[in-house]
Amino acid sequence: MIPSTCDVAFTPSVKAEQARRGSRRHYADYEARGGFEADLSNFPRAFLERIDTAFLGTVNADGQPYIQHRGGPRGFIRILDDATLAFAERRGNRQYVSTGNLADNPKGFLFLIDYETRSRIKVWGRARFSDDIAAHAPALGIDPDDMDVERVLIFEVVAWEANCPKHIPRKIDAGAVMTAVEALRARIGTLEAENRRLASLLALQS
Repeated sequence: MIPSTCDVAFTPSVKAEQARRGSRRHYADYEARGGFEADLSNFPRAFLERIDTAFLGTVNADGQPYIQHRGGPRGFIRILDDATLAFAERRGNRQYVSTGNLADNPKGFLFLIDYETRSRIKVWGRARFSDDIAAHAPALGIDPDDMDVERVLIFEVVAWEANCPKHIPRKIDAGAVMTAVEALRARIGTLEAENRRLASLLALQS
């Protein structure tokens, strides 16, 4: 059987469960049409430019999974080439669970989500850390002397899929909300001042 990009997620056990629950035919057709994307040539760059949060999944030598939040300014995850994503790894609580896991098993998973547009993308691949911050700083748009940046995560993509928006709650960035609120307050202030001016003119004409 010809390997499919979906094999990274659709193991024999997963396919058996799909068959048992009635969705295997749908996903077999999906695989026949190409399945998951295999590189980043069609990756929605505008999506990356919007998001400021991600979740990195790793597994240790005992098979214990671990999920860690990663964040930064909007667009902190960058495309280095058609097969590689990268982002600055900022200092945290210094547990280094993801670091140890990747030393045992380089396979990683990125779950990327934009709550504002209710869109998400799943990315499978292999991850490693680089201590050469200066070499990656231009591509990542970071200051190589930023003491908050500890190293860089390099993620070699095996497959990715843009998932459906079903059940994703819509959440708006607090900063964007405050900007909109301030604009409305300013507009209300202008209208109230205009209203007072017109009321004064009307009083003079009475």
